[in-house]
Amino acid sequence: MATINYRPQGVCARGISIETDGDVIESVQFQGGCDGNLKAIGKLVKGMKTSEVIDLLEGNTCGRKPTSCADQLAQALKEA
Repeated sequence: MATINYRPQGVCARGISIETDGDVIESVQFQGGCDGNLKAIGKLVKGMKTSEVIDLLEGNTCGRKPTSCADQLAQALKEA
């Protein structure tokens, strides 16, 4: 089991904590941001392979921002 702690850029969330078992996501927790939506993202990606989550969420934007909390999750997984 590995833990990734990531500080997102350009979004409301202040942090992302990701637990993985190999290349499978066990849990995702966001600090700050849109609480309900971010809890839902964590539930939806649980059990998925990191590469699948990156493919699914990378490039997602929020309003006029060039990124989103979902995109930042993908960036965190790419850096790990």
